[in-house]
Amino acid sequence: MLRDRAAAMRGSLLFLVCVLFMCVMDETSACLIISEVNCDNPSLDTQEFVELYYEGTNPTSLDGYTLVFYNGNGDFAYRIIDLTGHQTDQRGYFLVGSSELTPRPAISLPPNLIQNGPDAIALYGPNWAPVLVNGQVSGVGLLDAVVYTSRKSAGGADGLASVLTPGSVPYVEDDKALEGDESIQRCWQSNNLWTYHTGPPTPGWVNHCPAPTPGLVWINEVDLGGPDKQGMVELNVGVASGTFSVVLYDISTDLISTSVELSVKQAGIFTVSVDTSRLSMQQSAGLAVYKGPASNFQKDGTLSPQQPIDAFVLSDTTNMPSDNLTEMLIPGRKPVIVSEGFQTSGFSSSRCGVAEWTRDPGLFVKRPPSHGKPNDCSWFQTCPRNITSYTSGSGRSQPSFHSSEDFLISEINTDSPGPAEDEEFIELWHPSGSRMFLDFIWLVMINGQTGEIYYELELNEYYTDEDGFFLIGSDNVGADITIPANTIQNGPDAIALYRSESPPSKQNQPIPRDGLLDAVVYRARGSDKKTAELTEALTPGQLPLLEDINASPGDESLSRCGTDRLNLSAYRVSAPTPRKQNGCPPEPTIAPGLDSVFINEVGRICAANQSLGRFFVELMGPPLINLQGFVLVFVKKGNKKFSVSLKMASMGKDGLYLVDNVFGADLRSVVLCFEASGSGVCESDSLETYRYDFKDEEKLCETNRLDSASRCASVTQNVSWIYSQATPRLPNLCPSPSFSTSLDLCIPSEEKNWKGNSGNCTRDDVAVELEKLCNCGISALHLQGVNVSCESGIMHAHGPAASISDHQREQVNEILKTKDLSCSAAQDQQVHGAGSSVGLQVGLMLIAVLLFGFGAAVFVYLYKRRRPADYLSMQMSEQPEMPLEL
Repeated sequence: MLRDRAAAMRGSLLFLVCVLFMCVMDETSACLIISEVNCDNPSLDTQEFVELYYEGTNPTSLDGYTLVFYNGNGDFAYRIIDLTGHQTDQRGYFLVGSSELTPRPAISLPPNLIQNGPDAIALYGPNWAPVLVNGQVSGVGLLDAVVYTSRKSAGGADGLASVLTPGSVPYVEDDKALEGDESIQRCWQSNNLWTYHTGPPTPGWVNHCPAPTPGLVWINEVDLGGPDKQGMVELNVGVASGTFSVVLYDISTDLISTSVELSVKQAGIFTVSVDTSRLSMQQSAGLAVYKGPASNFQKDGTLSPQQPIDAFVLSDTTNMPSDNLTEMLIPGRKPVIVSEGFQTSGFSSSRCGVAEWTRDPGLFVKRPPSHGKPNDCSWFQTCPRNITSYTSGSGRSQPSFHSSEDFLISEINTDSPGPAEDEEFIELWHPSGSRMFLDFIWLVMINGQTGEIYYELELNEYYTDEDGFFLIGSDNVGADITIPANTIQNGPDAIALYRSESPPSKQNQPIPRDGLLDAVVYRARGSDKKTAELTEALTPGQLPLLEDINASPGDESLSRCGTDRLNLSAYRVSAPTPRKQNGCPPEPTIAPGLDSVFINEVGRICAANQSLGRFFVELMGPPLINLQGFVLVFVKKGNKKFSVSLKMASMGKDGLYLVDNVFGADLRSVVLCFEASGSGVCESDSLETYRYDFKDEEKLCETNRLDSASRCASVTQNVSWIYSQATPRLPNLCPSPSFSTSLDLCIPSEEKNWKGNSGNCTRDDVAVELEKLCNCGISALHLQGVNVSCESGIMHAHGPAASISDHQREQVNEILKTKDLSCSAAQDQQVHGAGSSVGLQVGLMLIAVLLFGFGAAVFVYLYKRRRPADYLSMQMSEQPEMPLEL
């Protein structure tokens, strides 16, 4: 009872203070909110509750208000509670909960009634269309809602969130976060932004929100309207020690007005006096805390490029600070606007709320001074933003939030032409393509030289345009958040995107990884050796991108052409397109045919250890064609396969695409197939478009260097493969007439059964015989201009033979010389052999004639001895010879 009375008195006093100082306090609209939810207790769930809180005159009537409990499995209402006839207590609280709960709830519920999630609890105001039990989720008349889930059912509440809290992630109630029981508690964060925290249950009492502990040193309270032109800055120091400087900037000139040095040896609250006499407007200034002595921040010095540890900017309504000052000190945030009576009101700007990012003036509220003590913060400052009140001009409804979909880095321009570099930008995009809130999204820029964060930007309270785009950039790009020119470094650096309730820079790791959504690691020419730490942390196994300033005559950017997050191969160098569709290669209108995309070269990186088996595969096709649906399948010994999907890839402007670093010591073939479904896996019914088989694999590596098999076309348009030195992303080394050798060969061969018709040999036969002799990579493709014939075991080749290089041509000439295969030598051998054969034949004929004559003579002699001549014949033969007279 005493506790309740004390609390009531405290509430009354706070209300009286608010009334007395109404002229200087922020206007706060009275509203009813869902303050705390406990849906899952240990054991039997007898301590469940929903706590409402009303900021305004209490007690207040709840007539017309309704609580609706939604089931995330089907998105329907499973319980409806009409609050008509009830009212809040003196402190503004109202409890609906288990009957055994202490304090006793105004409306009692049976044990285990509130479901654990994925579910939602929504508060509706008067004049709304009531939802019935089992009715579908509705956003009409919605005032507030809590959408929650458990770790076991992540994503199950997305449908509820799309209607009740569009663009926000369902809160995960972690039943193991605390020992004992815990609840979901709403805590004020910054400006009109609220957040949730898990803490010990506080039914009917102020929520257990964590204290604002953003860093080692932070600005805790500011009063620049003190007497005698002396202002006061109160710093809260954690475990930090060393020398710090408090620097005051004049917002009309962006120059240093004064600086004060502070040496810290222990934790505590420290008050520093600052001279405000030189300020153009006493209640308008930029305030920053830096590491280092005050001598680094001389009076009238320019705005320091060093990132402050903490900063605070305030101004009046007529003298606003420059964008350069605010975006250097409090990037993405707005200054505190000081009312006319603030100087004499006796109030100071006190840090309240639970945000952990230091450089946020939205955390400061006007409160009575509390020098040297914890700030006198009121728990309730503003009503929660009604995030369902936005109506799209196009009438488009808010998109569903899916856990698998989140913000991406769409485009970056880190190096614009000219010394000013005032057209740099970073474009974010949500895959839904609709307006989405950027709550808990952080943009971080990391220096590749040091591995340290040099720029950190919180995007709470911002939202994308109707197409899902959000732009951070220099003055000339019309950005949603303007940053000073030349802020984005040219590289080697990284730009990373996080979803986190606290600054990524506060993680216990040099380069933050928790909550990482997307990242781009990029470099300038000659700086890729300095990106190893960035790539290992953010995009392991990938090469940093190069924003090539020579890619186009004007400006260029790195544009995302796919939705795979943390995949650098999704980016292309193109013309800048802020807030527009990226300049990506056009999508193919039809599925590519068999001959549109093919394997052009297969190479192997050879080493002493042949088992490494490191390959590359080069594809060729129409320039800039999207390779969505194409898959490379690598077949190993035993028909074992592994695949590489090309769904995020596109052909280069040269019509080539390289797949590098493929390992496979026992690789037997490479298959290119097309899967129309885009699944990234080639099934039995997929279209096989091209294949290369390792028929003579030992040729790739026999010289312990990088060798390849290259695709070359013949005059008949048939495809042939030749072995040559590798030419990745360069034209293949195919046989050329520029390196020709005149052949006139007669090659003897024991093989007479030619591959062609009987008695007809082919260029393949000649190539096989030549390759046996020279082992220099000769194929039929080299002999396209050679005429080939064969007869009696001799292949005759006559005509110009092409080579791929001078070296190969010399190899061919050398083998011709050493083997003496010219047809002139062969013909001499044939003529000599033919002469010997004719002489033998003549000799045999002469012998036959002589033998015949000798036989005839013997026959006549023997015949005459057996038959002597008669008398008349003898007389006639003995008469003398007489002259013939006429």
